[in-house]
Amino acid sequence: MMKTYKVGIIGCGNISGIYLKNASLFPNYEITAVADIVLEKAKERAEEYNIPKACLPDELLEDESIDLVINLTIPAVHAEIAIKAMQNGKHVYGEKPLAVELDEAQEMMKVAKEKNRYLCNAPDTFLGAGIQTSLKLINDGWIGKPASATAFMLSPGHERWHPDPTFYYQKGGGPMFDMGPYYLTALIALLGPVTRVTGSAQKTYDERTITSQPNYGKKIKVEVPTQINGILDFESGAVGSIITTYDVWHNQLPFIEIYGTEGTISVPDPNNFGGPVKVRRWDHQEWSEIPLSHGYTENIRGLGVAEMIKAIELGGKSRTDASLAYHALEIMHGFHIASEENKHYQLTSHCSKPEPLPVGMNDKFFL
Repeated sequence: MMKTYKVGIIGCGNISGIYLKNASLFPNYEITAVADIVLEKAKERAEEYNIPKACLPDELLEDESIDLVINLTIPAVHAEIAIKAMQNGKHVYGEKPLAVELDEAQEMMKVAKEKNRYLCNAPDTFLGAGIQTSLKLINDGWIGKPASATAFMLSPGHERWHPDPTFYYQKGGGPMFDMGPYYLTALIALLGPVTRVTGSAQKTYDERTITSQPNYGKKIKVEVPTQINGILDFESGAVGSIITTYDVWHNQLPFIEIYGTEGTISVPDPNNFGGPVKVRRWDHQEWSEIPLSHGYTENIRGLGVAEMIKAIELGGKSRTDASLAYHALEIMHGFHIASEENKHYQLTSHCSKPEPLPVGMNDKFFL
């Protein structure tokens, strides 16, 4: 029987709700404290989800009973919070992206090594049924050797629905740093690490208008590119292309497709955990929807935390290890650098392709 880890959440914004809701689904951890720079937010979450302790971040970081911190703060302070947590002897699982800048992320990984702490990162959606089924199809040879891939994340922006969307248009935001981690993590999980990228990035509007409550009508100054088109060269020899944008009203494009020597896989939304997964082999007249081979089809954010804790207990490498998140972060920076400097960008980082999850896995996997 594995130890039940005591977990604290720092950052009680929108995303915290699903982590708090899902924590009870996993037997190897419990959330015992929540913290936010706005104490009232922490108290509201604690009351809503029956969490024993609500406090400011520093108090949680100094709490010796906490084994692991889930870092749900804004990207600009991901590194600061993670480093403090590890220096206080805690493992850290962070929301995406790993950090805003590469040097910050490097420092995080350095501290993790020095303190012998696990540092892992979202997204964990690639552990869900959709991506894992797609990976099994590739590994089982359904489409032959993967040769290329496309990925599309096209939307009109978050100001239509998010209660406070300003940070999406500030440094560390934009569609690539916001949504790119889902798509790039899925592509790395399916095709392996990347060696070289190039890209074009532009800002379509200098200003956006919020049409959601409670800030309806407020103007946002756009500080980052909102249309990024990238090309990826994979170590395996496959070539990929990706578009992320906040400047498209409507489209009919797939989320991700993998093109092999013997067919194509249509991969579901990498921001979700489920399907559908579709395949069309070279000699088939129609697409076939494939039954999902793995579990976890609903929004099960927190799955990565449970998988991380199992890795800690077994002394192995987590599938959400920070090396994967760092590789994705460098790819995203690479697109922007390539656009600014009119050149290809050679990746300096490398990560291993995450091990597939076992077929038929359920909650007992974490006991």
